[in-house]
Amino acid sequence: MMAENNSEGELIRNRVGMDAQRVGFGNVPAVLVIDLQTGLTHSEYPLGADLSDVIEETNAVTNAANKADIPVFYTRHVPYPDGQQIGIWSKIKDIDTLDPSSQSGKLDHRLKVSESAITVDKRQASAFYETNLNSMLTSRGVDTVIITGCSTSGCIRATSLDSCSHGYRTIVPELCVGDRSEEQHQANLQDIHVRIGDVVSTEEVVNYLQS
Repeated sequence: MMAENNSEGELIRNRVGMDAQRVGFGNVPAVLVIDLQTGLTHSEYPLGADLSDVIEETNAVTNAANKADIPVFYTRHVPYPDGQQIGIWSKIKDIDTLDPSSQSGKLDHRLKVSESAITVDKRQASAFYETNLNSMLTSRGVDTVIITGCSTSGCIRATSLDSCSHGYRTIVPELCVGDRSEEQHQANLQDIHVRIGDVVSTEEVVNYLQS
């Protein structure tokens, strides 16, 4: 079952303490939309959950980014056509539902993807692992990475950790990420906020992008 997102007034950053160290926003942002593929955003699929709210909140962020000419990257987990390329991660049951040639492997049609958006295909949890994402960010002088998508306990946390490790200010709008497990969703949001980056509201991110 999908994690139920909290209201804007009940952000994880409030629950872990407002005095938690914040990395803050930089001057040159980019938005990452992680793996919002149909097989992950609909509960009828074995790896999926109802991420309708996550998609709506993510669209609010990408809309603000597009208006401000800020780059938006959409990642897809692509285990095929050669499943051997994902190595031992093939242990995940039903990973074949993310085959990019199938409807379930495509980006959810409810996403408002602009013509200028960039798609990054990945084969591991982190969007940085063995992709050209980092080089594209550095070539644009990006210092702030805003991460949305799914799942909080898997690809969001892995991408957040690598983003921080590469020296980016890492921002996760709470309502823009989701997970099948509420317990894992909350635990990983707390871990991200305490150790890796800032978990904030969609409103705060949109205001920043508009500024």
